[in-house]
Amino acid sequence: MQMEELRGAVFDIRRFSTHDGHGIRTTVFLKGCPLSCVWCHNPEGIHVTSRPLFFPNKCIKCGTCIALSKHGGVTYSGDGIVLSVNREENWHQIVEACPADALVWDSKTMSVTEVVEQVLRDRPFYRQDGGVTLSGGEPLLQPEFALELLKQLKAQGIHTAIETALHVPEAVLAAVIPYLDLIYADFKVYDSDLHKTYTGMPNEQIKKNIRTLLTSEKRAWVIIRTPLIPGLTADEANIKAISQYISGIYDEVSYELLNYNPLAEAKYHLIDQTYYFAKNPERYSTQKMLQFADIARAGGVKHVIIES
Repeated sequence: MQMEELRGAVFDIRRFSTHDGHGIRTTVFLKGCPLSCVWCHNPEGIHVTSRPLFFPNKCIKCGTCIALSKHGGVTYSGDGIVLSVNREENWHQIVEACPADALVWDSKTMSVTEVVEQVLRDRPFYRQDGGVTLSGGEPLLQPEFALELLKQLKAQGIHTAIETALHVPEAVLAAVIPYLDLIYADFKVYDSDLHKTYTGMPNEQIKKNIRTLLTSEKRAWVIIRTPLIPGLTADEANIKAISQYISGIYDEVSYELLNYNPLAEAKYHLIDQTYYFAKNPERYSTQKMLQFADIARAGGVKHVIIES
């Protein structure tokens, strides 16, 4: 009997991306992450289970969802529709009945073949240096699905990349390395206690995996990344400690400093959460980013990439 094809939770497939690797790319976002970073830019991708989302700007106030709600999962307040997604409801019926698509699922279950078929539509745009990037969430939290997807993409001759926070077992990382052409690996906070405070997990496993990557045959195609979060990761001591650690393993390491992204705040109301910052900080200036780059160089990194 033929085994059922692997299926995974996908919360977005973004086409014509130019920020997730070389050239024009299709980025596949896999749902679920073992970390819970307080600044997460994709909070809808943290939890593995799917849930409905409500977009108030699309709502036509027809009342269909309220009529179908039997246990208080959908109610109306003075400000509009309120979802209580933990209530037992026939959520599939409620979401499908919305005539304006104001209610949608935050992800869908797809087979590897379905994902490959979708991304291959973009193949004419990849040319020599474009391709497909797996992101998340943490794409390696769905290890079997991610591995099979990478294998099928490589069989099609597609350039592959991944964006990972590396809080995964070493065996999971080792399995996908042969099928990757480019690896973006986050190293957010050097101090393990602070890392646990800001992300919910210590970073010993992340450090081990970084060492594995930077001593592997693919080390020239690894880019270590630090998102610069005001008051948290954008700290001289943190950047210098990370720089010293990674350059001490591989002196030709590439290190990218990612500017703060203030656009994440808008996503939090969709999942009924409050953003970490009461007042959303602004992006850093080019001058400040250059100063951060100088700190990394002082820590021993020769190849610093900045997103200004």
